[in-house]
Amino acid sequence: MAAIIVSGKDLASEKRATIKQKVHKLHTETSIQPSLAVILVGDDPASQSYVKAKQKACEEAGIKSILEKYPSTITQKELLERITFFNNDASVHGILVQLPLPRHIDELAVIEYISPNKDVDGFHPVNVGKMMINQKAFLPCTPYGIVEMIKSLNISISGKHVVVIGRSNIVGKPVGQLLLNEDATVTYCHSKTKDLASITKQADILIAAVGRPKLIGPDYVKEGAIVIDVGVNRLETGKLCGDVNFDQVKEKASYITPVPGGVGPMTITMLLQNTLESAQNEASQNKTFSC
Repeated sequence: MAAIIVSGKDLASEKRATIKQKVHKLHTETSIQPSLAVILVGDDPASQSYVKAKQKACEEAGIKSILEKYPSTITQKELLERITFFNNDASVHGILVQLPLPRHIDELAVIEYISPNKDVDGFHPVNVGKMMINQKAFLPCTPYGIVEMIKSLNISISGKHVVVIGRSNIVGKPVGQLLLNEDATVTYCHSKTKDLASITKQADILIAAVGRPKLIGPDYVKEGAIVIDVGVNRLETGKLCGDVNFDQVKEKASYITPVPGGVGPMTITMLLQNTLESAQNEASQNKTFSC
């Protein structure tokens, strides 16, 4: 039996409708409108596309979006000054600096400069540290979205063996930690892993986040596994595909995410969720709103 296709697009639509309702409730009761400041440096087409999608999603949810564009020649000092401005602006609840940045700018320094209370990307070391010890924090959006997708299947994560292929700071490491926090047993695989298939075939939940088109075929997957494909790769034909050979693996998995339309829509959705939560935190501190 072919796998059930898990539509991130459909789940994202449901969650965004809920977020929109909560944004409206917050604004009605407290006059606080959740606000996201986005800084875009340079003219990278992919970054411009991502930012445009984020702005559209904010607009649809009732979240105010502030976009500042700068040439790739901006200095690190100038960029940090703009971040400081938004850190100090009480009307701004989330700050996002679109990555990647030009080579002359230290990305880690930029991430660390954003207030942890407005770090809706979930990349600041303070939020990463809180995530590690399972304290409330802004969670990185793609891993957060992946966990929400798995939970939407109404399958217990506790006790499941999760194998994560990839160890990036943005996806691989944090998604493993989030699932560990849900009482899964987690194994990380990467470019130095020997006999990859022998490990991935043990997975109840297999997460592919390595950036190699169609790397994972049926020989890597246990019968009935849940397969989450985080990869977004463009073939020579221009068509997008994931890290998983979808057509082959769907015949062996119980659930599988497509590319596109899988994990991607959930990433922006969780960015909206984090921005809303930041605004709710402000309202709670002002004792003007009860979540």
